[in-house]
Amino acid sequence: MSEHVVVAPLVVALVTAILTLGVRRYPRTQRTISLLGIGAYAVAVITLASRVVPLGVLTGGGGTTETLTYQLSNWPAPFGISLVADALSVFMLVLAVLVVVPALVFSVLYIEEFGQRISYHALFHFMLAGVSGSFLTGDIFNLFVWFEVMLMPSYVLVVFYGRAKHTRAALQYTVLNLLGSAVMLVAIGGIYATMGTLNMADLARRLAHAGEYGINPAPVLGLGAILFAVFALKAGIVPFQFWVPAAYRAAPAPIAAVMAGVTKKVGIYAIIRLLFTVFGAATLESELGFGMAGTSFLGLFGPVLFLMAIGSIFLGGLGAVSRNDLDNVLAYSSIGQVGFIVLALALAATGEGTVRTVGLIAALIYSLNHAIAKSLLFLVSGTVYEAVGSIRFDALGGLSTKRPVIAGSFFLGGIALVGIPPLTGFFGKLLVFDTAGKAIVAGEPFAEVALAVALAGAILTIAYFSRAWNRAFWGTPSEPVTRSYQPTTMVVLVGAFALLVVVLGIGFDPVYRAADAAAHAATEWETYVEAVGPEVIE
Repeated sequence: MSEHVVVAPLVVALVTAILTLGVRRYPRTQRTISLLGIGAYAVAVITLASRVVPLGVLTGGGGTTETLTYQLSNWPAPFGISLVADALSVFMLVLAVLVVVPALVFSVLYIEEFGQRISYHALFHFMLAGVSGSFLTGDIFNLFVWFEVMLMPSYVLVVFYGRAKHTRAALQYTVLNLLGSAVMLVAIGGIYATMGTLNMADLARRLAHAGEYGINPAPVLGLGAILFAVFALKAGIVPFQFWVPAAYRAAPAPIAAVMAGVTKKVGIYAIIRLLFTVFGAATLESELGFGMAGTSFLGLFGPVLFLMAIGSIFLGGLGAVSRNDLDNVLAYSSIGQVGFIVLALALAATGEGTVRTVGLIAALIYSLNHAIAKSLLFLVSGTVYEAVGSIRFDALGGLSTKRPVIAGSFFLGGIALVGIPPLTGFFGKLLVFDTAGKAIVAGEPFAEVALAVALAGAILTIAYFSRAWNRAFWGTPSEPVTRSYQPTTMVVLVGAFALLVVVLGIGFDPVYRAADAAAHAATEWETYVEAVGPEVIE
């Protein structure tokens, strides 16, 4: 069934971007259209989410989730371009809304008027269109297209301030991602040459029944590994993390919030969709799989994910402990926190049944917590810079005395990352530990080491958050802090955003049910195939 509501978030973002370009000579009108557009985007996403995951599913009152599709032409799947909204897609779209709405409102207050008028709002909404398309696309080629729509505005936004350090960071970020995009396009071409289709539902069906179609799955595994590496680059997972610190430091605070909270999660989403939906039932054949007959694709990716998770948790955590300003701490922390998400995915990939489901739920809830908490912290960093004129620890100190709302917002974001109840971060970390515990009981490989790594990562998170708090917010106010002023509207905004972290933690049950529905949508590839309905070419 084609549903126009599926395409609504994408259309709203694109129309808003075009309109803000058209009225750039009228700054007040431009800002008004941009804010109305982000509001309309939120309404479109919530409407779509309510269709896919009914309220009864979230409250435990009954009901089932749906998978809605939209064909961009009269050609049916797999020939036409498909947009697909299932519980996983809408979970990620809602995650995006929770970040981009406060980020854009903050931008209106934070970015100078000239920058807003020239390009900022159009770039922001084009980037949001790319994010939305990535979450909704039903084929791998258009995933590449929407990746590019998302990344091209981000290249400009990283170099937005135009100084030497911003240009250097943007050049590194752009070159690495362009190389990744070129490699991705080569892998997509190889998959099409091997499989004869790029529709994800059709790929899942054909790989699940490779013997019936005479398909050699071994090349697809290799090409899928290339795609996986590109997605890991987009998500900033070790060993593809080197662009993250410089890019986050260079970008304006609200863009750093969106990059850490949303665009990184596009890479995580793509990994989940590729491994658990497209490759969910794929196995190597005896005569083609180098002696690994019947080995699942997921099982082969599990150890790789595990090693990447270890590298991310320790490199990010140790890097954050040694930094001397807020943005650097948050940038390295982002690498480490994504490591927890990847650790849960590694356990899900190597496990089966309950372990797989709980691992995916843990990864999704941790993604949500990281998105809102890290975005909040970047907005707090921007507020501190606006108020004090510096975010270096040697210029700060005593902010909790002079600016208690800013300090309280940072504290809530930080303890959400640490995992203190009743915030969402507590449930995310608890589920990661729960997944490791269930994997140990089930006798899964690496489970004991995963538990130890998660514990060490949690200790590192406490260490760098405590250090940042003590250096910037505790103690005697420094001279710059004493002379600081109160950017009232910004403070109110970050304070309200901080309350959202508390509200989502207290009202966690619907969040868990949404993540549970998203996890099942990722793994139940047959339901995905049936909803999209690709024709099978004999």
